[in-house]
Order: sequence, then structure tokens, then C-alpha cells
Amino acid sequence: MKIEIYSDVLCPWCYIGKRRIAAALDGFAHRDELEIVWRSFELAPGEGSEPGPTAAEAMAEWTAPDVLPGRIELIKSQGRQEGLELNLHKSRPVGTFDAHRLTHFAAERGLLEPVMERLFHAYHTEALNVGDREVLVRLAGEAGLDEAEAREVLESDRYADAVVADGNRARQFNVTGVPSVVIDGRMPVSGVQAPEKLLTFIERAWERAQKEPAASV
Repeated sequence: MKIEIYSDVLCPWCYIGKRRIAAALDGFAHRDELEIVWRSFELAPGEGSEPGPTAAEAMAEWTAPDVLPGRIELIKSQGRQEGLELNLHKSRPVGTFDAHRLTHFAAERGLLEPVMERLFHAYHTEALNVGDREVLVRLAGEAGLDEAEAREVLESDRYADAVVADGNRARQFNVTGVPSVVIDGRMPVSGVQAPEKLLTFIERAWERAQKEPAASV
């Protein structure tokens, strides 16, 4: 059974969701029989690599002033519950196309998990510019990738088609926000739910998959 997870490094809920999805998967009896695929989803397609306003300032553009402080504190408190430090007043959104290309390269090298973790921590905790290729090369090396290979990838157009394909696939499954989890090719569910709820979705899909053909494509 295939589980696809749509995510973007800019999204604090994706960092939180990464922890909760992992906990749900750890509790699934048939974990080794699952195919887990992380998909790219750009929250700011076309955005450049030059940092602008902070994440908190960007949120102020679409959140009412009386609601904003509570919304920010909710995200930070949910992060703390997962052992994460989310610095929305420091992190600055940038384009993540190159970061997504790097994750595809990491997946090919069997290092997707450490690379994703390093990217999330770099952006949300350290407020680093994950749109800067030199920063990405350094982070890749810290996560176990060869820096020279990572630089070669980023200076080329390798994996660009894979990022675009993931975006097209997201539209195919009506994924409009992240983190979203598509289980066995069916309707997406929120990946930020409690682990026990996510586990229930997985278990039900597994039971259904044993009785009928998978819907995945």
C-alpha cells in the first residue's frame, strides 16, 4: 500500500506533521509493507531566493490582527509538544523549488529523512535561507550528502521535472494544502492530525486494500 505525503519546508505544520505521521507509522503493524513517498508541494511557487518579511509578518497579511497572536502561539505550542522550536518571527519565506530538487536527490541516495529533517530545522529553528544554493549545499553535507554532488545538482536542472510532476499529482488528488496524506490513491487527509487518528486512517485503508483493488495510480 502506498502512502504519499505532500509537504513544503516553509510550512510549520509540515514539520509538526512529520513527527505525527512518523508516530502513526511506528504504531502500524504492517509498517514494513508500506511504500512511503514524500511529494513536493510549493507553497510559494515562483518566489525568489531573497528573504523578505518574516513568516509571522507574512501571516499578518491574511490573518486578522486580533487573531494573529493566538494563531502564532498555537503553531509554536503545537511544535513544542513535538519537541520543535518554531521561530516564526525569525524565519523568512523564500522559494523552495531548489530545496525540493535537493530532496529528490536525497531520496535517490537513500538520505531523504536526514536531509528533510535538516531543512526543516534550518528554516524553522535556525531561520536560515533555504532558497540560497550555498546554504542548501552546506545543509546537504551536514545531512550526509556529498557537497560537490549536491552543488552539481543545484547548478543544473536535475529533478526539476520531478518537482513539477509532484505538483501536477497534487492537483490530480485535489491536494490544496499541506501537510496532506494520500493513502492508497484516495482522498487526501490532513497530516497534522493526532497520530492515533492518522493511524486509524492507515488501518482502515489497509483493511480495505485487502478486500478490493488499490485505487492508487
